[in-house]
Amino acid sequence: MNAPSSRFRAWAWGWAKSILVALLVWFTLSTFLVKAFRISSGSMERTLLVGDFLFVNKALYGAEVPLLRKHLPAVREPRRGDLVVFRSPIEDSILVKRLIGAPGDTIGMIDGRVIRNGQPLAEPYAIRTELPPEALRPEPEMRGWQLRYVTGKDPATYQPTVRDWGPLVVPRDSFLMLGDNRDGSRDSRFWGFVPRRNFQGSPVVVYFSYDPGHWRPLPFITAIRWNRLLARPH
Repeated sequence: MNAPSSRFRAWAWGWAKSILVALLVWFTLSTFLVKAFRISSGSMERTLLVGDFLFVNKALYGAEVPLLRKHLPAVREPRRGDLVVFRSPIEDSILVKRLIGAPGDTIGMIDGRVIRNGQPLAEPYAIRTELPPEALRPEPEMRGWQLRYVTGKDPATYQPTVRDWGPLVVPRDSFLMLGDNRDGSRDSRFWGFVPRRNFQGSPVVVYFSYDPGHWRPLPFITAIRWNRLLARPH
């Protein structure tokens, strides 16, 4: 009478252990090594497209330990030009932008061209579009936070626009992040520097991509961007 019951308990315990191990492996990987991320805005086009699904290397900058808000040792420190996934400094959201300014850099923009430490940057990844005159008006939101960091300008007459601002001195343990789609991105120009502790990782591969605006027959097949699968963003 007890044999079937014992076999059932052994079978159930075997499955429970397998599920527990699988959950533990998944938790460890997703917490400390790899994070899935979906692109939902066009702020990084052409580098990253709406509908791209990415794997993010969380170990690169030091994975964050849950609840403690502490970080494990980093593989390396962030570098200028890196694509970085980070927590927004002003709201509860996760963003991806390009690291343009590191601590100690003096950085600004003249007519849409980034000037870093006195040198214009060659940015083949950046997109600039034709903007109407009203889009180039001074931005009070930008001026409000930039006045504290601006150098070489009269604060009384400083009126930054989306294409003309700075130069700003990047403070310690902070970074200036810009979207590659310069005229379609809400980034550090508007809400300020990103603290180092907010960094989550760097995209390593596009594991899936589809065009959300594609409504032709069989959209689950024809909307897939096959040429972007396993692409490495840079």
